[in-house]
Amino acid sequence: MGQFILVPIIFFGLLILISSFFIVKQQTAAIVERFGRFQYIAQSGLRIKIPLIDRVAGRLSLKIQQLDVIIETKTLDDVFVRLKVSVQYKVIKDKVYDAFYKLDYPHDQITSYVFDVVRAEVPKMKLDDVFVKKDDIALAVKAELNDAMSDYGFDIIKTLVTDIDPDAQVKQAMNRINASEREKIAAQFEGDAARILIVEKAKAEAESKRLQGQGIADQRREIARGLEESVEVLNRVGINSQEASALIVVTQHYDTLQSLGEETNSNLILLPNAPQAGSNMLNDMVASFAASNQIGEAMKNAKKKNEDE
Repeated sequence: MGQFILVPIIFFGLLILISSFFIVKQQTAAIVERFGRFQYIAQSGLRIKIPLIDRVAGRLSLKIQQLDVIIETKTLDDVFVRLKVSVQYKVIKDKVYDAFYKLDYPHDQITSYVFDVVRAEVPKMKLDDVFVKKDDIALAVKAELNDAMSDYGFDIIKTLVTDIDPDAQVKQAMNRINASEREKIAAQFEGDAARILIVEKAKAEAESKRLQGQGIADQRREIARGLEESVEVLNRVGINSQEASALIVVTQHYDTLQSLGEETNSNLILLPNAPQAGSNMLNDMVASFAASNQIGEAMKNAKKKNEDE
């Protein structure tokens, strides 16, 4: 009978002995209470407590944690916008007691301060400034939270404004404005390109005309030099300058007729083109040269006579 009683006692003793040990994980703090009163803070490792008297009231993580808060507020230009603020915080190792006993719901407390700061700062800014000065908003939230939460044992590591989401109609309007600006810039570039193309084309045409004129001038110069040499050759055989000029014109006339005859698709008609046209042309040119010489001599004589008087 005594053996049957001894076994439960031993088993109960083992349970009590085992319950006196507990393990605290790394980067964690355990709060031990004795009869409901705070006793001590147990750090990571294997720990001992008095069974049936001490108990682990709770555990706090010492790791950096993140809380995402979404706030909807209005800007200075009456645009409703949703902001996502990410708060990174941790429990201060030396203030685990304050963090455990002073606040029941630290997330709610942090959220309230974030709402208060954001709804005080954003209504002072226009929508464009909210995007530009989001770091200023984050710094204001961090400063306010540090002042408020340090007394409760929490350290605010960093605050970030991770998302700014205006109303859908406002985003569509902003996209249209952006698209219009880009189309305007594109049109300006296209206009500049077209203007440059026109200018370069005009320069090319001007250069082409200049070169063409230079070519014509060179051609006429060579023609004149050739005519001069032809007249000198004819003068050597007893033909005067007037007759030589007429003969050269008649020769060019027949050369032109020959060139036209070689072209099968030519629509050009050279007048006069009768067989006697060359002879008539030669006689007319000689007569006109002779008449022009007589008139020139008469004018010289008249001028000389007037000078003598």
